[in-house]
Amino acid sequence: MNENLFSSFSTPTLMGLPIVILIIFFPSIFLFKSNRFMNNRLLSLQLWLTQMITKQMMLIHSPKGRSWTLLLTSLIIFIASSNLLGLLPHTFTITTQLSMNLGLAIPLWAGAVLLGLRHKTKTSLAHFLPTGTPIFLIPMLIIIETISLFIQPMALAVRLTANITAGHLLMHLIGSATMALTSINIPIASITFIILVLLTILELAVALIQAYVFTLLVSLYLHDNS
Repeated sequence: MNENLFSSFSTPTLMGLPIVILIIFFPSIFLFKSNRFMNNRLLSLQLWLTQMITKQMMLIHSPKGRSWTLLLTSLIIFIASSNLLGLLPHTFTITTQLSMNLGLAIPLWAGAVLLGLRHKTKTSLAHFLPTGTPIFLIPMLIIIETISLFIQPMALAVRLTANITAGHLLMHLIGSATMALTSINIPIASITFIILVLLTILELAVALIQAYVFTLLVSLYLHDNS
């Protein structure tokens, strides 16, 4: 395979125009809906998963935090479907782009922080200075806590980008090795192919887990500020 290792992470274009917007809306095609009185098995499974995840994440929230239920449910479905579609051959995974993940993380983090400053001002500001702090450590701790607060959206975005990108690169390398070994040594090529299949199964789990972790951390930030 002579394809560049990082070519799958470049922004796709059509007639010189980026088509990222179309790719972002593409996962919504696979969200089924029906006007029938009785749902089929696929719709029932989709509804059951959505209700289970929503119940688990929103159980700890106050009434103000539960107003974010639809937003967080849409977020986890969007990230999970984008990650899964990115595992298909000749596709583009939007969650490998740090700018895309920052665009998701920063508004959600800022909304949670502003919600806390509006409704729980004293509690939110108290996080900058733990109880019982020595006087001479107060300036340093305030600076450290402020930095840690602003690092949160960066950590969200970088975690998702790094995990998805690492998996795609590893699959690309093992797939290239399997193709090269096919004409050299069939038994070793078979072993690398089995490793590739196992890695693909692992990446399916990682795609779902990373969507859940991203949404869960946003939910925890919201819980701390609502």
